[in-house]
Amino acid sequence: MTISYQKFNLKEVINASGRMTILGVSKVSENVLAAQKFGGEHFFEMSELSIQTGAYLGKLLKVEDAQVVSSASAGIAQSVAALIGEGSVYHAYHPYTDKITKREIVLPKGHNVDYGTPVEVMVEQGGGQVVEAGYANMCTPEHIEMMITDQTAAILYIKSHHTVQKSMLSVEEAAMIAQKHNLPLIVDAAAEEDLFKYIEAGADLVIYSGAKAIEGPSAGLVIGKKEYIEWIRLQGKGIGRAMKIGKDNILGFTQAVEDYVKNGSESGTSMQARLTPFIEGLNQIENIEAKIVQDGAGRDIYRASIKVNGTKSAKEVIKELRAESPAIYTREYQANNGIIEFDIRSVNEDEMNKITKRLQEIMN
Repeated sequence: MTISYQKFNLKEVINASGRMTILGVSKVSENVLAAQKFGGEHFFEMSELSIQTGAYLGKLLKVEDAQVVSSASAGIAQSVAALIGEGSVYHAYHPYTDKITKREIVLPKGHNVDYGTPVEVMVEQGGGQVVEAGYANMCTPEHIEMMITDQTAAILYIKSHHTVQKSMLSVEEAAMIAQKHNLPLIVDAAAEEDLFKYIEAGADLVIYSGAKAIEGPSAGLVIGKKEYIEWIRLQGKGIGRAMKIGKDNILGFTQAVEDYVKNGSESGTSMQARLTPFIEGLNQIENIEAKIVQDGAGRDIYRASIKVNGTKSAKEVIKELRAESPAIYTREYQANNGIIEFDIRSVNEDEMNKITKRLQEIMN
């Protein structure tokens, strides 16, 4: 059987937007595909598969335990539910029961963002109630502390380019407040590249996306304290049932983590080297000014940034880039300022040439 874009009447896509859910996030390696194939062709005791892959990942990442879940979003919902239920089977069966009132999840206001769905939707799915701390332009440790009550179940910190970056407390500062009040700290680090630093900074649970920096299949990962991870596993009897992950993706993702820890991801230096001829070509196009920029959240990621001048707006250019096949997807967060960014982590030289050619056609 042959799978193709034509079979399902789909456009080919050049993903210059980054590891984005709307495009299927990332490509997987032959190693990962082989692990998925093994998973797909064999049977397992699924509870044991969960425990043993978690133990394997825990050892690999130097944490007490780990749990593979279906996505980072599922990781948020199930972590919140776990910390509210504290291992109660009754709670797993009745996640929204009025008998449990300790449900407040303190979150910096500038972290309550929409990353495809609002953070608060996932918190509420886990049975939590978001309590915003601080302001859109500032959140200090004192702002977090003043919102803590006897109904606080956890503190949640979102590490993401989507969030407000300036005047925000650090993970270390959030951990100090959590420890002072004997509260667990959850860090959602979905797209982050460092699988060690947030546990080392004092987080109790850290959540990663499987298909972003790690370049695995659709999955999520929660690492941290063994007791909390066991509480998350219990959510399989409750809200986690609707978020379960298949055996093929559990094994494929575990392999992806192993490969990622061993090999890392493309360096910023390599990205800049690949970007240099691309930028030179873009600067030959009329009404385009191109340069290399670093990721706004400070990660070691470099992108091509173009300023669109002339009669066409950046939004019009973005629309035209997507219109044909291959559809070219870009980062459009600054389109209202006339700026389009191209993330080349999943873009090869041939695809960069196609982007340059299409822009020449659009701007003429």
